[in-house]
Amino acid sequence: MGTYTNPVYSGYFADPFVWQHQGVYYAIGTGAAEAAGQVEEIGKRRVFPLLRSEDFINWEFAGNALLPPDPALGDNFWAPEIAYCNGTFYLYYSVGHEDKRHQLRVATSTDPLGPYEDVGESLLDPKSCPFAIDPHPFCDRDGQWYLFYARDFLDTANGVRAGTALMVARLETMTKLADAGNVVLRARCDWQRFLANRPMYGGIYDWHTLEGPFVRFHGDRYYCFYSGGRWETDSYGVDYGIADSVMGPYSDAGNEAGPRVLRSVPGYVLGPGHNSIALSPDRRTEYVVYHAWDTDMQARQMCIDQLIWTPEGPRCNGPTWTPQTI
Repeated sequence: MGTYTNPVYSGYFADPFVWQHQGVYYAIGTGAAEAAGQVEEIGKRRVFPLLRSEDFINWEFAGNALLPPDPALGDNFWAPEIAYCNGTFYLYYSVGHEDKRHQLRVATSTDPLGPYEDVGESLLDPKSCPFAIDPHPFCDRDGQWYLFYARDFLDTANGVRAGTALMVARLETMTKLADAGNVVLRARCDWQRFLANRPMYGGIYDWHTLEGPFVRFHGDRYYCFYSGGRWETDSYGVDYGIADSVMGPYSDAGNEAGPRVLRSVPGYVLGPGHNSIALSPDRRTEYVVYHAWDTDMQARQMCIDQLIWTPEGPRCNGPTWTPQTI
């Protein structure tokens, strides 16, 4: 048993993804330079910070993961996640130019700490999908892998909002999608607004955002956790959709009043979101791993809090900012 106080790592570490390999915890995330497009000497260093922990609560910097791909792809690197399959680690990520023209990419390594080398092509054709972010690999109970991700939509039929929303596609191989996939969830609620009157694709839109998908199978249903709203504001938080099949359809009905898993606590926690889920050292208790802003809004930092399954759905014992026992 141990004690932690959020954040569990003091450095800038957004979009945290945690996994375990051979008894050691690893985390990968978006660093300050990756988020801002300020990776210096991009040809001479790796991208995406890595952390290592023996106990899930004490984390140390362990280097950077990705050998830089073609600089023409851009210098904003976002939201990496790792999948392990048949002795190879696969790093899924997006790269683009500021908040435009992001592509989904994958890189491989035989070591959890890398180096990871890009396989040389996008997972989706940038001509048919000019913006895609936040890839999340998910292995179903039968061993089939799927990729959840976020992309842009402009239509507003049947009450959906224009903006970034969630997709799922089957992975034909770990580096190739079978097709573009199915829609998982579209924004429908005011709290998911990113920016009103946002210039996008030659028009002006009331832009809403769903991003950062992470999937858990629990009971007999699939739960797709996601973050909604604008990541720099107190509207940002974590909610979820539910489906009977991994390919959907998913429903997030019941969230009209705001995110149900994590939300801001004025004066203490701002903008908790973009979560993954990991087991604590007891191998039974699930924890939501997420980022939240520091009080000065200078850095998004990694936090953890217990995930609780209630009759009403998944909830989080957080966000917390005082000492917690694990």
